[in-house]
Amino acid sequence: MANQTPNAPVINTRTINDFRAKLTGGGARPNLFQVEVEFPDFALGEGASGAKEDLQFMCKAANLPASNINVIDIPFRGRNLKIAGDRTFDVWTITVINDVKFNIRNAFEKWMNAINQHDTGVGIISPTEYQKDARVLQLGRGVDGGGSGSIPPDSAKFPVLKMYKFHGIFPTNVSAIELSYDQADGIEEFTVDLQVQWWDAFRGDSGENMFATQENNS
Repeated sequence: MANQTPNAPVINTRTINDFRAKLTGGGARPNLFQVEVEFPDFALGEGASGAKEDLQFMCKAANLPASNINVIDIPFRGRNLKIAGDRTFDVWTITVINDVKFNIRNAFEKWMNAINQHDTGVGIISPTEYQKDARVLQLGRGVDGGGSGSIPPDSAKFPVLKMYKFHGIFPTNVSAIELSYDQADGIEEFTVDLQVQWWDAFRGDSGENMFATQENNS
């Protein structure tokens, strides 16, 4: 007993029922999400009408962004002192199901062509014109019945658990779609790489910006 680690957890008191009580709402599900992209006006219109609304259904995969801070190593007498460096933001990639209208792919291709045209190499130079915002919403399965055993009347609505807003996005790659006689059973998909200036995180229950300062909240 003398060698027992101080403040060691009592493992045998943590049961499956304790774990169940901690798993609030049954856990977040990776297939419950929605992606919303604010396309610039020049990317919509003929051949791309309805792309913004359709993307909310046809975006098959996305991600909640990573949070990165680089490290500065400062050597000192055979050791490295680690100092926080600058924050970086990863490329945000989404996967889109392609339907016969091609309107979502057309919108992204028109967006990129406006930035740098295929034939001339000229394009829009003002970032405020070609950079837009996007959101990814983590959805929940429903609301708590309050222990009544009955389904609440508003449970058909998917609650927003958390939301990330991406600022200043623009596409830099629309992937190829492979065509083959061998692909008898399947639907075309493509990915889009979107550059991100920065992102904010919001609490789903209140819509409050998690990183807002006290001054901004007042």
